[in-house]
Amino acid sequence: MEVSLKTVVIFLTLLTTGLSSGLFYAWQVSVIPGTKRVSDFSYLETMQQINRAIINPWFMFIFFGALLFLAWSTYFCYQAVDRNVLTLMALATISYALGTFGVTGAGNVPLNDWLDSVNINQLDELKLIEIRANYEPKWNRYHLVRTIFSVLSFGLLLVAIIIETTNNQS
Repeated sequence: MEVSLKTVVIFLTLLTTGLSSGLFYAWQVSVIPGTKRVSDFSYLETMQQINRAIINPWFMFIFFGALLFLAWSTYFCYQAVDRNVLTLMALATISYALGTFGVTGAGNVPLNDWLDSVNINQLDELKLIEIRANYEPKWNRYHLVRTIFSVLSFGLLLVAIIIETTNNQS
């Protein structure tokens, strides 16, 4: 059985987009509610450490890979018989590119960089409260947006693949 490049790319698209949306969704429903329960210092310290730790090859492969593989899969669908497949793939790619990748780069990352520049060990309780109040609500809003768009992208991808598979079996 020979596996085509298109099959490999579609598989990697599903894998990376699914893992990316799963990560953001899990964070939204578990980490965010959990961090709301900790002290200001603990929250800020935790976010600084997480923001440093997440910059690793595994996360980068998933986060950047999803964008790359979505675009590549959309290209492969350009020749699809059913134009709905191309439309869904294009929407999945745009959703991820703007709503997940774009929001992360324009919203979450600058906030993370700003927080990383703060030496929280030198701050009194009032300053910790102020820093958290300037960071947490904005970061969480951006995170909710990227979560919605990453899940939307994954859903559109699944529907496109189901339609394409159904059409190929007919």
